Amino acid sequence: MLLRKVVRYVAGLSGGRLVLWWYFIWWLVVLVRYFDPSPRLWLTSVGLSGIIGAALLINTTRSGKRRVELETWPALRLFITPFCVSSFAALVKGKGFVLIFSPHVWEMIVTVAICVGLWISTRLARRTTGVADEITPTSLPSN
Repeated sequence: MLLRKVVRYVAGLSGGRLVLWWYFIWWLVVLVRYFDPSPRLWLTSVGLSGIIGAALLINTTRSGKRRVELETWPALRLFITPFCVSSFAALVKGKGFVLIFSPHVWEMIVTVAICVGLWISTRLARRTTGVADEITPTSLPSN
């Protein structure tokens, strides 16, 4: 029952949502590898998430000529993203990262392998469920 729901979810991932999952996987690998239990780090990330998330929500829904209604998950991602960004930056500080890339090649290989595994899973799930294949190089977001 649950497995069937997961397979249908994965089969229905759009190119944009797949990329968002890749970003989340990247953050999770860093979180697991460089976890810091400091309450200050996590509270700062929560605070930044609230401030920046509110600004993003206002910007996307109330700053134009027309009001825009967001679905629940896209609205929540406006808060989750700044949390992940700020905690990522704090976790990798002083660890030798170049931009977002770990100095340890094996960490990069593991992360890319997990992301490729998710992409392959979407392809297989689409074949087993009959969901049309939406993910092509041209359907991935360019910005």
